Amino acid sequence: MASPKYTIPGATPPPAGNAAANMAAAGVQPDSASGAAASDAGGMRTVNQVLAHSQAGAVMDELERDLIGLAPVKARIRDIAALLVIDKLRMNLGLQAQAPSLHMSFTGNPGTGKTTVALRMAEILHRLGYVRKGHLVAVTRDDLVGQYIGHTAPKTKEVLKKAMGGVLFIDEAYYLYRPDNERDYGQEAIEILLQVMENQRDDLVVILAGYKDRMDTFFRSNPGMSSRIAHHLDFPDYPQSDLLRIADRMLEQQNYRFGPGARAAFEEYIGYRIGQEHFANARSVRNALDRARLRQASRLFADRDRVFTPEDLTTIAEPDIRASRVFQIAAARSPDSTHTADPRHAD
Repeated sequence: MASPKYTIPGATPPPAGNAAANMAAAGVQPDSASGAAASDAGGMRTVNQVLAHSQAGAVMDELERDLIGLAPVKARIRDIAALLVIDKLRMNLGLQAQAPSLHMSFTGNPGTGKTTVALRMAEILHRLGYVRKGHLVAVTRDDLVGQYIGHTAPKTKEVLKKAMGGVLFIDEAYYLYRPDNERDYGQEAIEILLQVMENQRDDLVVILAGYKDRMDTFFRSNPGMSSRIAHHLDFPDYPQSDLLRIADRMLEQQNYRFGPGARAAFEEYIGYRIGQEHFANARSVRNALDRARLRQASRLFADRDRVFTPEDLTTIAEPDIRASRVFQIAAARSPDSTHTADPRHAD
């Protein structure tokens, strides 16, 4: 029996041809800020002309400059951008081609930059004219799957309507598939997604994200979904040196800095924290710095009659770092230690 056809209100119909032609056929005018209007693109004959006109190159430069580490991910993003630029040059010369499939899978542990890269990817696709709006809609299973019959389809369609013209980012996508529960409605959401990913791929890019092993199992159980994913990007864990650089960047953005001995203490903290439970890469670094700022604030607050200098108010001191229970847990685990510590809520 044929699968039902799902229509998403507000979506651009999918006429045949490449993305730019489809937009024109649908009466969609790209945002002028993206520089991707088909009428202006015809005169471009070089890569630099396309990059300058679309300003996609600036987004890729920002990605390289602002995102620490992740060299394999950045290289793959550049490859995808290169494909889109060359396809645009081919179109300008009248070399018709089917629009490339841009659906993606981002795999990796928490805090490895998946959402950040998805945001930049949406902007690149918008500037090059492959999506109309360039916004990112981030959801999880709860946003797509209902709890009773007839609830899932409206929820999924509403999310897709919001995402049309941009990128839909589904985090922990493997939770959509629960074969052990025959009353689960995740499969209905998957079927709707499959049809929209195929029939309206010129107006929506879907990025599925999650742990690599679970995503691999999800794709093996859902070959239709796997066949629609053209780009698989694996986000590695950050090494300790990159995590320290990320900490420097985060503090700088908040107008803070490490005081004497504090940076070395934080490097030591990272070394201990990596080996503990629930470590989440850059997310754990951010949380640790937030708690260090709280300790700094409490320390300064206690000195109520002191006139503070800008240096006082912007410096994270070594004791603000070493007060973390991560150091206590590390000491308790030392072979010659007689102390005990609860590792469940380490900070």
